[in-house]
Amino acid sequence: MAPRCFAAAMVRGNSDAMTAASPMIAQFLALKDTAPDCLLFFRMGDFYEMFFDDAVAAAATLDIALTKRGEHLGVAIPMCGVPVHAADVYLARLIKGGHRVAIAEQIEDPAAARKRPGKSIVARAITRVVTPGTLTEAHLLDPKRANWLAAVAPGPVTKDSAPGPVTGLAWCDLSTGAFATRACAPGEVAAELARLAPAELIYPEGITDTQLAHAELSRGTPRPPLDFAPARGEARLKARFGVATLDGFGVFTAPEIAAAGALLAYVEATAMAAVPLLAPPRPEIPGSTMAIDAATRTSLELARGGGSVGGGTRAGSLEAAIDRTVTAGGGRQLSADLAAPLTDAALVGDRLDFVGWFAGAAILRPRTRDALAAMPDVARALGRLAVGRWTPRDLGALRDGLALALALKTALSAPSLTTPALLTATLVRIGAHGGLVEALRRALVPEPPIDAGTGGSIAPGYDPALDALRETARDGRCAVIALEAKLRAETGVAALKIRHNGVLGYHIEVVARAADPLLGDARFIHRQTLAGVVRFGSVDLSALAATIAQAGDHALAAEAAHLEELRDQVLAEAAAITETAAALARLDVAAALADLATTENWVRPTVDATTAFHVEAGRHPVVEAAVKAARGVFVANDCNLSADERLWLVTGPNMAGKSTFLRQNALIAVLAQAGSFVPARAAHIGVVDRLFSRVGAADDLAQGRSTFMVEMVETAAILSGATARSLIILDEVGRGTSTYDGLAIAWAVLEAVHDDLQCRCLFATHYHELVALKDRLRSLATACVTAREWKGDLVFLHEVRPGAADKSYGLAVARLAGVPAPVLSRARSVLARLEANRDRTGGLAAGLGNLPLFGAAPAVAAGDALRDRLAAIDTDAITPREALDLLAELQALAQPASD
Repeated sequence: MAPRCFAAAMVRGNSDAMTAASPMIAQFLALKDTAPDCLLFFRMGDFYEMFFDDAVAAAATLDIALTKRGEHLGVAIPMCGVPVHAADVYLARLIKGGHRVAIAEQIEDPAAARKRPGKSIVARAITRVVTPGTLTEAHLLDPKRANWLAAVAPGPVTKDSAPGPVTGLAWCDLSTGAFATRACAPGEVAAELARLAPAELIYPEGITDTQLAHAELSRGTPRPPLDFAPARGEARLKARFGVATLDGFGVFTAPEIAAAGALLAYVEATAMAAVPLLAPPRPEIPGSTMAIDAATRTSLELARGGGSVGGGTRAGSLEAAIDRTVTAGGGRQLSADLAAPLTDAALVGDRLDFVGWFAGAAILRPRTRDALAAMPDVARALGRLAVGRWTPRDLGALRDGLALALALKTALSAPSLTTPALLTATLVRIGAHGGLVEALRRALVPEPPIDAGTGGSIAPGYDPALDALRETARDGRCAVIALEAKLRAETGVAALKIRHNGVLGYHIEVVARAADPLLGDARFIHRQTLAGVVRFGSVDLSALAATIAQAGDHALAAEAAHLEELRDQVLAEAAAITETAAALARLDVAAALADLATTENWVRPTVDATTAFHVEAGRHPVVEAAVKAARGVFVANDCNLSADERLWLVTGPNMAGKSTFLRQNALIAVLAQAGSFVPARAAHIGVVDRLFSRVGAADDLAQGRSTFMVEMVETAAILSGATARSLIILDEVGRGTSTYDGLAIAWAVLEAVHDDLQCRCLFATHYHELVALKDRLRSLATACVTAREWKGDLVFLHEVRPGAADKSYGLAVARLAGVPAPVLSRARSVLARLEANRDRTGGLAAGLGNLPLFGAAPAVAAGDALRDRLAAIDTDAITPREALDLLAELQALAQPASD
């Protein structure tokens, strides 16, 4: 096997190695030199072959055989390959495995190469570089998720190396043409990237962790710094969109222009000659959406589920739980709405009006959803047409989708309907595509084929000349059948047949034993002898085959020309079609949320510019769905973070539902500001500008962070980033360290949220000592999640009520988890001693040295220990087996202590 980096060594100016290479390997290495960071798919007939290190890497990722093909410089050349017809399947696996792939196609006919003197090989060139962010093929993309390619351009660095005040972000989806930018503070970059979840991120080479966080650097792709020059970016944007100034698109900062220009440069470099569809860049206004950092998104499971249900996939997430959209575009729009809830109460109100209108349209709503369900993915079909990776079926999809859109617009624009403002504005975005639809309807067959090369895409009667060519081809095939019958009669060979294959074309075939009459006849030309058959040609058959082939080729060429004309007509209306696709997506989201609200008993929230947060009988949308699936009943709870009780201290046992209660209120805020009805009896949400969640525990070993360190980093981010209009949910701050340290940290954080931030907050804890702060913090209220012990079992009531929990019920939860009985018994003994000593001395750990578990020798009388042990036994909860174990333990306690 060749050593690693062998191929790279061949192309770093090693002229001797290139000279020694065979023509084919020399061509491979030359192409590899132009794309050194990619695996090279080298087209050889019906296969894409890979060599050297590319073959080693691809074989490992694809789990295919690694073979060899000759030698180079005395070393065997590793090789693997994939068939062209199945290349997309392997391509998807390579991209998912983190590879970039350059595709080198044959750009000339092999027959032309053979005509050149010498040992000429077929000319090849890289026609496309495939990366995660530049995919457009439907089968390589999640239909309900945008495929963002993002660029980040850090702002200038001052003399003391502090980061500049602005960082530019730009992102686009080549499958739909969406293109946007945003200026943000350097500290907000991670949160913005978490919102977008880009498939690929590019940034300028040479930047440091002072300009971009290490996490972003580690998952991005560096690009030449010149690509990020604002002047070059502005020139590139003007040239791409044919304008003299960018003012018509909005107001951009220099870093935004730098990021957008770099994005365009990367798209052009990877797309080669193709010209992807891109709308003009749209600048987002800072502060127009709720700021949600990466940790909060993960904690709340907005787009990705966690634990055993989601496992990092969409399952178990808020998005999956509420998605009732029936189109791919609607699913992508819903995902975008949840990722970036609005902070403008008026805009939120428009969305809620839209949903409410559909909720009240009991007859029209299902009809609208049925019409939408028949819609193809217009946006992505248009994207494939623009980039050149399309089929006749994409034209058919646009024909059908635009026709359905026009019909739906007519149905929803009836004079008898009183429509909300956003519905009216949405219907206006559906363009007048009647002429294009009619052109496509006349030109295309009802079900166009996937492969244009097979013909049959253009409808009969559209082009008389094409119909004539098809008729000639059909007549020719009839003539073949007639010629076959004639030859049978003339030769007396009943088994004579005229067949066709890709090598010989039309030919006469007879079984070997009946071939003698033809071998002796000058009219028949011997072509091939096989084991059981002999094949012949003839002058008449050759002339007929030429006529058929010529007519068929001309028909295919005519069809191809018509298809290109139709494609040009579609692209001429690309901007209007994009607007129509966006309108259909918005209609789908509104109708889907209305359907959810009516079937699940969700209500319209009041969203305004106050700091109110009052939820009556709120429910967790994901947990409630799981409970219903198990035929259970979810317990709803109120939450009222009013001005004099804006900070709730929530106590209660583990498993009782504290985290669920905290998360459900955060999710209700997200849903409300995204424009959805919410799972509650009533809700009044003052706009939340920033949402923070510190729930759950996880480490980050790759960055050298322990669980407690991660907790403190997230807590620090909350304390430094929250404002008076923010909503914070904190769960078990300080539990990752010692009891005293943890209590002290929780105490200080609680005071800081109350005194300094003065924002709405739900603070769950097991440190019951914090309840004492209620007397000093005037806006602090206490609440507890209730549970009861009944006949030795712990019963969770999941009800949140005012007051503090009487205890944590930790041992009862441990018993439910299956902790062995002897361990539980010992824990009860330790707990009894801890509580007794705390009552006398106030010290949480006072007296532990007197217990055998913690001291070298027991310092108390055996009788005292025996009494303590007897007092700790829960007779209602003990099993027969546990009783036998306890008898043995009590006997041991009754024995005198040994020296």
